[in-house]
Amino acid sequence: MLNAAHAPAELRRSGADPRPRRGWSALSARDLVRVPGLLSLSRIPLAALFPLTLGRPGWGIGLLALAGATDLLDGWYARRFHQQTSTGALLDGVTDKVFVLTVVASLVVSGSMSLMETVLLGTRDIGELALAVRLGLDPRRRRRVKVPRANVGGKIATTLQYAAIVAVILDSSQRAVFIGAAALAGILASASYWNRDVTAARA
Repeated sequence: MLNAAHAPAELRRSGADPRPRRGWSALSARDLVRVPGLLSLSRIPLAALFPLTLGRPGWGIGLLALAGATDLLDGWYARRFHQQTSTGALLDGVTDKVFVLTVVASLVVSGSMSLMETVLLGTRDIGELALAVRLGLDPRRRRRVKVPRANVGGKIATTLQYAAIVAVILDSSQRAVFIGAAALAGILASASYWNRDVTAARA
């Protein structure tokens, strides 16, 4: 087993734990104040600012671009400097959802987006919510299943959500195409999360 004394020098300098810490018991408040955690947390104030951009498409799209950049950078930094943790993985997903939910709610309240479009845009999140409820009701399952990490399907779904929101902000004639693509990607991503959960529980 790898211990701190035998860990690579770059891991010791970065402050990362050389041992794999992926279970729910590995969540740590200390990881919130590392660079990846702070990048993820920055999406919370960005979400709070979004309602102020309604009626100003340029500002709204710029804020979406900034939030998207933090979503890319937190994962890149964590991988590059060996700071991938269960806390970071959970925080990344939570702040993504807080941001998107705030943006979509603002557009619905302003009349820019219908409830049906909202449901289609949130297919992945609905699937994840059902999975979270299942996990929350089964303590034994929580001990067996690792904290979920983003995968390619999830990132594609998030990217298409952002693209659909931009189409809504611009009132594009292609908004239905983008929302439909986001809905399909969300269904596929949700299915992959459920499959991963079932596989992990069996293992």
